[in-house]
Amino acid sequence: MPLLPDWLLPGRPDPLGATWDGLGINFAVFSAHATRVELCLFDPSGRKEMARLPLPECTDEVWHGYLPEARPGLIYGYRAHGPYHPEQGHRFNPNKLLLDPYARQLSGTLRWSDALFGHRHGPGRTDLSFDRRDSAAAMPKGVVVDDAFNWGDDRPPAVPWDRTVIYEAHLRGLTMRREDLVPRERGTFAALASPPMIEHLLKLGVTAVELLPVQAFLQDRFLVEKRLRNYWGYSPLSYFAPEPAYLASGGLDEIRVAIRRLHAAGIEVILDVVYNHTCEGDGLGPTLSWRGLDNASYYRLQPGEERRYIDETGCGNTVNLAHPRVLQMVMDSLRHWATAYRVDGFRFDLCSTLGREGNNGFDPGSGFFDAIRQDPVLSRLKLIAEPWDIGPGGYQLGHHPPGFSEWNDRFRDGVRRFWRGDAGLRPDLAARLSGSGDLFEKRRRRPWASVNFVAAHDGFTLEDLVSHAERHNEANGEENRDGHGENFSANWGVEGPTDDPDILELRGRLKRAMLLTLLAAHGTPMLLGGDEFGRTQRGNNNAYCQDNEVSWFDWALAATPAGQELAAFTARAAALRRQHPTLRSPVFRHGQTEPLPGMPDTAWFDADGAPMTPERWNDPEGRVLLLRRAGPARGEGAESEGVEVTLLLLNASGRDRVVTLPSPALAWISVLDSAEPEAPGHPVGGATLRLAARSARLLVALPPLEDHPG
Repeated sequence: MPLLPDWLLPGRPDPLGATWDGLGINFAVFSAHATRVELCLFDPSGRKEMARLPLPECTDEVWHGYLPEARPGLIYGYRAHGPYHPEQGHRFNPNKLLLDPYARQLSGTLRWSDALFGHRHGPGRTDLSFDRRDSAAAMPKGVVVDDAFNWGDDRPPAVPWDRTVIYEAHLRGLTMRREDLVPRERGTFAALASPPMIEHLLKLGVTAVELLPVQAFLQDRFLVEKRLRNYWGYSPLSYFAPEPAYLASGGLDEIRVAIRRLHAAGIEVILDVVYNHTCEGDGLGPTLSWRGLDNASYYRLQPGEERRYIDETGCGNTVNLAHPRVLQMVMDSLRHWATAYRVDGFRFDLCSTLGREGNNGFDPGSGFFDAIRQDPVLSRLKLIAEPWDIGPGGYQLGHHPPGFSEWNDRFRDGVRRFWRGDAGLRPDLAARLSGSGDLFEKRRRRPWASVNFVAAHDGFTLEDLVSHAERHNEANGEENRDGHGENFSANWGVEGPTDDPDILELRGRLKRAMLLTLLAAHGTPMLLGGDEFGRTQRGNNNAYCQDNEVSWFDWALAATPAGQELAAFTARAAALRRQHPTLRSPVFRHGQTEPLPGMPDTAWFDADGAPMTPERWNDPEGRVLLLRRAGPARGEGAESEGVEVTLLLLNASGRDRVVTLPSPALAWISVLDSAEPEAPGHPVGGATLRLAARSARLLVALPPLEDHPG
């Protein structure tokens, strides 16, 4: 480390963070209630504190200073002085080294020690006590970086929402078991953008990869003590720095190279982000960053009882987005990832929490939503809300503002229950197939606002959905009490794996039926990574702490005949979605227009080919449903500007059904059948066809249709 001055110039209060200008580094950190903030500089190993320099100025509650001659690579942290009065919400303890909330890279890893707590930690101790031990040796530190990178001719794919197919995956688990990759790169950004992975995604028809949290996160102490690990990453330690374990090279440019390669392949990158809480937990948690810098500003506290945290996340604390500087931190973090790394969108964990201000409940016009919707950078990205939390009125599906899409658990549960054979599901399924207009058709929102999924990281995989009637989370160490209790799943005769060919055939048919339902529904389809080849978590529906082969993708399954068959079926369904606009309408359709005389854009029929009536819709035992759609044929590979007609046939009953095709008679081609996945497209002869039990089939009418008399 070069010899540096032992003093700081005043510097500037903006931008926040550590910023290199070519001649030195400006440091700026927010704290409204600190009485003094010190910059701590460390040797290149991060183990020895070389200097402790007071930030000389505080402007508008931002402490700042400038260190001449300093360069990128400098390792640093802060110490904040101020009152230690938990009853008043203040928890300053200068004995605790604090990570800069704006640190863009981390050096070292956190090593659990009682010294990390601002209070005396242990049996009988409370957060009212005060701990004087220095925590620096156990803390990761910030690294000053230079974000310059040659992006060349990189262009965001900018895939329209109605053409988007999302693939949700865990960055580490995705490639840890890929034997065709260099071992040291497995589980990293380098592996994500490797030719084998990109080839797989392209074959599948994926247009966007949605990654579970890649911002640096904490390995929670209670998991470490049980010899488990925080696998999912929903315990944020830094909002600007990536998780160091996800960088094979250790350098930030690995992320940029990966995103540039994915962009070149036409694939967008969406990040799952966690701005609703931090890893510091409640008042008995460690002091690592925000708590020690300004607890009363960064967190929502109980009015009149500021020692207590408002916990609407189930994680001990709630980030206080009603504070302008805290909101600024979140917005600056989002812009950092959008500009420094050129990510294409964000999925907001527990987004209902972000829409709360004070004690006023969820508000789609809250400061967070207003800020992001008017932002010239962020408003153009794909923004996805997880529309619930555990707070009062926390379930807000369909209530987020325009510009946001939302994870639609109503789609997940409805499709699962329909294919399980539950009674009375046809009306609900029809709404889900139509883009869930009952939830989203307001404020000029579009069908893409509904992110449709059958399985996600939180819950059963598709394979486990048809293999387990009960969760099997014993490995989590919570006596199988964690995770969803009701999964709307069935094992079809045997709990877990089986060699019974009849059960295996039925399970395969149901998996394919659910995938076709997903990819033929209006809205934005999201596939859970690995579902395309039968990935299993052995019945664990809450694998958040399973950083092992329970969660890692078993690519050997993809090479099996069953895995190849399922992947090929998924790819064909995605290709048909691209080719046929009636499967992915950008607007809600209600049968109000007639693309062909006498043929509305949307029509529903029963097994006998007759239109659905109120009596038929209300028949609880009806388990066959036909959906005919008509519209302009301007999809990929369309030969004309004419009209296309598609017919989706669904049979969730336990027996084969002879189905009458609705009039008028058209020259139908059967293009995909979940009961015969390898069958090529073939003409449908006659006015009826046999629809196998618990299967789905897609028909397409042959052109030309422009002159059809109706």
